[in-house]
Amino acid sequence: MNKILSIIAACLMLYTSEASAQIAVNTDAPDTSAALDITASNNDKGLLIPQMTTAQKLAIANPAPGLLVYDIDYNCISQYKDTPSNPGVFGWTCQTLYNRHFLYMPSINIPTSDGTGNLLTGTQVIDLYMIYKTGFDTPRIKSAGAPASIPYFNKEQLHYYVTYCDPCITVRGISDAGVLSYTVNSLPDYDAFTNIVFLVR
Repeated sequence: MNKILSIIAACLMLYTSEASAQIAVNTDAPDTSAALDITASNNDKGLLIPQMTTAQKLAIANPAPGLLVYDIDYNCISQYKDTPSNPGVFGWTCQTLYNRHFLYMPSINIPTSDGTGNLLTGTQVIDLYMIYKTGFDTPRIKSAGAPASIPYFNKEQLHYYVTYCDPCITVRGISDAGVLSYTVNSLPDYDAFTNIVFLVR
């Protein structure tokens, strides 16, 4: 008897998949555009996707375009996808990390002298990422109900750009870790300004 019931159940499942090509959970009327439509019976539950570390995510062999996991190192839903600027070149991208794709570097002072009025010589370096991280992690003032720190990205999640710098300095480059190197051409009249933009990878 059990064998007959199993055969009938299998046939019904095959018939259902052929008839609707949809899977519905807790609903008899899945959306026509959905292959899988999940409804929480009391609207008090959500969908939990696989959770893993960044290393485990990167170890997935041949991830399918559009694959989703929750990255517990970056605390974000991560999708394997390409971008409009690199169509066909796929990689993992955080989709939910603060809902930002780029941000401006907080204002900083670019040293041009040794403190006694003498011009700095040779190549100087500034760790842009550490200045950004420190400012977000320990802001000086916050509103009463605000968290103690501002969420920030890891250095590996960012690209770094200079969109403008005063002619008194020459930017020599920025490392992938966010360290800017520069040389001083002349002392500024007041301060040396450099506009830095961070782009989420």
